[in-house]
Amino acid sequence: MRVATPHMGNISIALNTAFRELGIGNIVPPPNTRRTLSLGVRYSPETVCLPFKVTLGNFIEALELGADTLVMPAGRGLCRFGYYAKLQEEILRELGYKFRMATVDLFGGKIFSVIRLFKDLSNASYLKVISVVRFGLAKLAAMDEVERVVHQVRAVEIKKGTASKLFKEALTAISEAEDYSSLKRIKANYLEKLREVPANHEANPIKVGVIGEFYVLLEPFVNMDIEVELGKLGVEVKRSIFVSEWTKFSLFLNFFGITEKEKLHKAAEPWLRRDVGGDGWETVGHKVLDADHCDGLIHLTPFTCMPETIAQNILPSIKNDVPLLTIVCDEQMGKAGMLTRLEAFVDLLKRRKARKEKYQKFQQGF
Repeated sequence: MRVATPHMGNISIALNTAFRELGIGNIVPPPNTRRTLSLGVRYSPETVCLPFKVTLGNFIEALELGADTLVMPAGRGLCRFGYYAKLQEEILRELGYKFRMATVDLFGGKIFSVIRLFKDLSNASYLKVISVVRFGLAKLAAMDEVERVVHQVRAVEIKKGTASKLFKEALTAISEAEDYSSLKRIKANYLEKLREVPANHEANPIKVGVIGEFYVLLEPFVNMDIEVELGKLGVEVKRSIFVSEWTKFSLFLNFFGITEKEKLHKAAEPWLRRDVGGDGWETVGHKVLDADHCDGLIHLTPFTCMPETIAQNILPSIKNDVPLLTIVCDEQMGKAGMLTRLEAFVDLLKRRKARKEKYQKFQQGF
């Protein structure tokens, strides 16, 4: 058996750990490239959203490398994401590929569906599977803790790229960690290295919240490394969700008292009172709550994403004091155009912040 999963941020590190510990053969698709996207676009319905196209490209490249089992989240839900697996399976079979499609029900089965899948693929004991899943989740939490500090350091580092280089090294080390003690040591080591990065401590970077659909937020290829580019412009990024949080919400929501999303839903209720699928409800809530600690917001959405299209049309109605830039991600998006929009938006935020500070100093003089 040679199992493959699509890329989404750094989630593959936890999955690869689980496959290795359970003795499951694993085919890692090549990193996302223009070829990945081209393959997905070629064989996908024209109006389907970008995450579908990129993950289909991942599967094609994995099958080319010899994968015979594909794993994809699926299940009943308000977003088309739940139906990706079925449609992608039909497309791939029409292309002549022979494989097994194994699905994880994130909507109904939650964490139990993941445990059953690993049990089925490995034939290991339930205790072993649960232990491996817990360790994988611990790795995701460690990666995200380091990444949050990376976002802070990027904005003030003197030599641009230092934090990103350390983060890449940290991901490799975390991936290779074999137990909790080594994982804890690696995390502490890289957090200390990040604190020691030469930085302009007099800088007062603007803070930009990045909100929107989870896949385009978490997959750097799809959003064209927007967080790195913002860091180069001296911006501290406040991403609305991380891989470990998405995993927790997807696998444990409403179990064991984990209900953090209720705060977002309550904040969004004056404008949106029900779940519209995906992260649409949460996007509206973030526009309300993040205004208090961000100088501006960037809304990332895949073209034709139904939940985010709903949110996008609601966001201008929320009249709080925070500028908003919406970036629609699809295969036509070019990096040069995105950078031009980012530079203009960041320049606007910097001038706006400077005017606010000048006015506050003026008021303090009286």
